[in-house]
Amino acid sequence: MHQYEKLRVIISGGGTGGHVFPAIAIADALKKKVQFLQVLFVGAKGKMEMEQVPKAGYHILGLNISGLQRKITYKNLFVIPRLISSMIKAKNIVKRFKPDVVVGVGGYASGPVVHVASKRKIPCVIQEQNSYPGLTNRLLARRADSICVAYDGMDKYFPKSKIYFTGNPVRQDIIDIENKYEEAVKFFGLSDQKKTLLVLGGSLGAKTINKSVMANINLFIDNNIQVIWQTGKLYYPQATKFVNDRAMVGVKILPFIDRMDLAYTVCDMLVSRAGAISVSEICVVQKPAIFIPSPNVAEDHQTKNALALVNHNAALLVKDSQAVEKLGNVVLNNIFDDEKIYRLKEKLTGFTVKDSADRITSVIMSSIK
Repeated sequence: MHQYEKLRVIISGGGTGGHVFPAIAIADALKKKVQFLQVLFVGAKGKMEMEQVPKAGYHILGLNISGLQRKITYKNLFVIPRLISSMIKAKNIVKRFKPDVVVGVGGYASGPVVHVASKRKIPCVIQEQNSYPGLTNRLLARRADSICVAYDGMDKYFPKSKIYFTGNPVRQDIIDIENKYEEAVKFFGLSDQKKTLLVLGGSLGAKTINKSVMANINLFIDNNIQVIWQTGKLYYPQATKFVNDRAMVGVKILPFIDRMDLAYTVCDMLVSRAGAISVSEICVVQKPAIFIPSPNVAEDHQTKNALALVNHNAALLVKDSQAVEKLGNVVLNNIFDDEKIYRLKEKLTGFTVKDSADRITSVIMSSIK
């Protein structure tokens, strides 16, 4: 048992899976270390945390907050009033809950809570998942006691004395993928005699990735490559029709993959966006990846996440604008090259952090004065 018997923690932030799932992993890790733990999550109303956090067994309160839209739109008129009401609500939440520590995981909802807590001299820890920090965390850095990061060189954005290298927390089932190959082959109905390409098209569906697979799938099949294709729910009907109309064999289409541990186990190479958590999972499972960073994210942070690996020869990158034309050849030129695959895997070991959630909980504990 840890030295702390009782602990009251607020974990604030969210908006995307890249913020929400690490937040839940941190809460789970704290639960193992503290005998009597009270965790309160604070998120943004209408965002995915309002559904995912209760599913994981934790209580959450929602702030009516939103960020500035990049384009000129009437929605920006509501940003300031919502921010003011969120600050008032955050003040009331902190006053009533009386946390020993506040953890901000990025996303708009973490701003008001960390701001209010720091003014009340409550220890604050922020966790930054990306290689290029989000605006909220950049603004909160001077108020935080400690900053947990997943990439080197983050002292460009944050005070060096506050930085702790912890990596990003990933799900336990993904850490334990040893000895699951036979189960995975059976689960997806695949051949154990062929190379397997895993395509991750995001939970909703990444348009370019799905278009690129459609344009190149004959090339994969003709070269004896089988494909697990996660389309996202928006593209699932279209992709299913595309494959069925052509009676393609060796293509497993899914709108969403529940058993990512088995998908990672069975694949020889994968194609993915470069969100922070996807990148961290790929490092942990040590599978060669072709990243197609999304161009539709703040400050192009997915390209920066991908380049952190690509610049060390630990992954490959295809630009979104070139993916339809180039993806097929990049796959063919690498998936059968055993020496190249081995070198990519070897380089990934330098980026692997399997005890990230434990490292973050240690930083949280040590920040409590």
